[in-house]
Amino acid sequence: MLTKTNPPRRGGKWPAIIAWLGVILLITAGVLMAVAGPAYRAELIELGTSFTWLRQGAQLAAGAAVLGLITLVLALVLRRWRPALVGALVCIVVGAMIAMPMQMKQRAQSVPPIHDITTDTNNPPAFILLAAAREEAPNAVDYPGAETARQQQAAYPQLKAMTLSMPMASVMEAARSIIQARGWEIAGTTANTIEATATTRWFGFKDDVVIRMAETETGVQVDMRSASRVGKSDLGANAERVQAFLEDLAKR
Repeated sequence: MLTKTNPPRRGGKWPAIIAWLGVILLITAGVLMAVAGPAYRAELIELGTSFTWLRQGAQLAAGAAVLGLITLVLALVLRRWRPALVGALVCIVVGAMIAMPMQMKQRAQSVPPIHDITTDTNNPPAFILLAAAREEAPNAVDYPGAETARQQQAAYPQLKAMTLSMPMASVMEAARSIIQARGWEIAGTTANTIEATATTRWFGFKDDVVIRMAETETGVQVDMRSASRVGKSDLGANAERVQAFLEDLAKR
């Protein structure tokens, strides 16, 4: 008695093979992008290498997306539902992976390429206790000058000194409290200044902060400066830091 056998599926194993290639590329891209920051922070690689890994990871992710899309189309045509699902998931995961780098790129294009922000561009608070640490870093200790001030005022006109109607000691204590709550490392204080360092979580970039207080007829004037040790552009991070700090200080 003859038994009837089902004919082989059209397309063979190609949808599954392409789907697995997409998954392998996606995993490799994810590993490269995930370890780029921590490896630099742990001083295992140079900053340039870290950025290269990020770029290569993004390129591999783009390749995974192409394979995922090919898998999805081919699997739908051949009615191979599992490979179709894998292809769709690869495309979705790639979209989530590259969302942050794309946002960073867009942000870099929307803010000026500066890294030193202060509420007093004419007489910026000076780094004294952190001067030695900044001298070992690529970016300068001294404020960059008029061109940086012009770009800052055009991009962040809201950043200005703040005057508080409270004693100097109270302002100093409130400022110290906010710094400690934000996890910044205090380098030291003088009678009217506080210097501290904020470290980013992923790359471990160090941005230095100095807060200067001066007694006036109407209260205590607070000026602040936040400057990155490395990088030409801070993607607006220092301006956000100054703005958020002064807003918190005003609530005390």
